[in-house]
Amino acid sequence: MSDLIAQHAELEPADVEWLHLLVGDWQVVSDLAFADLVLWLPTPDGSFVAIAQCRPSTGATVHYDDIVGSLAPEGQRPQLARALDEARAQRSREPRWFGAYAVREEAVPVVNKDKPIAVVARQTNLGSGRTPSRLELNYVEAADDLMAMIARGEFPSPNAATGPRRGAPRVGDGLIRLNSEGEVLYASPNALSCFHRLGVIGPLVGQSLVEVTADLLENQKNPVDESLPLVVMGRAPWRTDVEARGVALSLRALPLTDHGQRIGAVLLCRDVSELRRRERELITKDATIREIHHRVKNNLQTVAALLRLQARRMDLPEARAALEEAMRRVATIALVHESLSQTLDESVELDDMVGRALRLTADVASAGTSVRTVRTGSFGLVPAQDATPLALVLTELVTNAVEHGFRGKASGTVEIGVERQGSALRVVVADDGVGLTEGRGPGSGLGTQIVRTLVTNELGGTITWDVREGGGTEVVLELMLRDGASSGLMP
Repeated sequence: MSDLIAQHAELEPADVEWLHLLVGDWQVVSDLAFADLVLWLPTPDGSFVAIAQCRPSTGATVHYDDIVGSLAPEGQRPQLARALDEARAQRSREPRWFGAYAVREEAVPVVNKDKPIAVVARQTNLGSGRTPSRLELNYVEAADDLMAMIARGEFPSPNAATGPRRGAPRVGDGLIRLNSEGEVLYASPNALSCFHRLGVIGPLVGQSLVEVTADLLENQKNPVDESLPLVVMGRAPWRTDVEARGVALSLRALPLTDHGQRIGAVLLCRDVSELRRRERELITKDATIREIHHRVKNNLQTVAALLRLQARRMDLPEARAALEEAMRRVATIALVHESLSQTLDESVELDDMVGRALRLTADVASAGTSVRTVRTGSFGLVPAQDATPLALVLTELVTNAVEHGFRGKASGTVEIGVERQGSALRVVVADDGVGLTEGRGPGSGLGTQIVRTLVTNELGGTITWDVREGGGTEVVLELMLRDGASSGLMP
């Protein structure tokens, strides 16, 4: 929508933001009105271009095709222009025919800070031809109030704190109309069912909803949101949950105002008991998984400590070195589980963990040689199933470079270059050591076998050793991370 606005008009940033707020919250108006909404932006040549549209989920649509980006028909332009020029709603006296069905049209100016900046066309499909029910009449009356607020610049509310929780109530889930004192004027059948499940006995009409809710929560042990009274009285455009007797309702208030004076409110409600139960189960499972990772990390660190103690008791240098290598590998796996124990996601922020592991590896393995590690690029978030083998591979490659690449040298550098494009990962481990001798490959030791096995079997990638230009060895690792990692790059 921003591109269309910039292409066809010159609006101030505050006006553009107001249109975005309207489009972000006008589905409720469309559903209440049983009507399509089209946002028309005036152009410098006197025409209008459609920059957004909304179809009702409660009734038949008028526009089966997307009209965003198209110009207003000639017959509709005078009505749109009058609404913009006069800054008041314009309703057609006679329906306009779209093929086999008639459409009632209304043009409502979108006002921001007393200035009309666009026009909303409200188009209702009259194809059913039946008598409206009481529910439909209340829906339409609420929509009329909201459309009038749009024309006065009072809707949408820029400070509406709808909250991030899932389960936002929709018009069809349940609707209650309140007067300015918070008394119920009308409750839809679905809304009445929601409050009956919460423990309300009898009708709601004529009762103060805040008093009804307070009676329900009087003996409840669950904490109550401080914003609840403001929501159930329709005083604030917020969302909250109310829980009683094992039932959870999500409530959203839409205050109705007339030139700043509150005249009532629309309250949407939805039974989210099952959704909240599943969320609590997920939270419990997440906590359990984190605890398991924490315990695995502790157990692995214990194993590493035992290997370290055993290595110190070894008289044979070869046996001591083998145990120290095993200790280092176990410690690397423990680092992965430590990272997993600190997050809700089954992904690992690999950069920090690899940095710690590589510094430890260089310090432990570089007896008599001063080696520093340099990393460029970012791994980002890596799935847990890839993190462990990848961390082990990098540890083995750096260890191999430090132990075998700098023999006879007092100092050296190991560089790790990372390139990440979505799920595609390319890692280059290069050192400025003695390099591979002519005709000799990377060797067939245990470390090399571990690396080849992990890269081929666990990561499904490829790895190559080559002589580095300028001296030293270069190892190139290429692989595709598993599903869910393509969006894991950190900003």
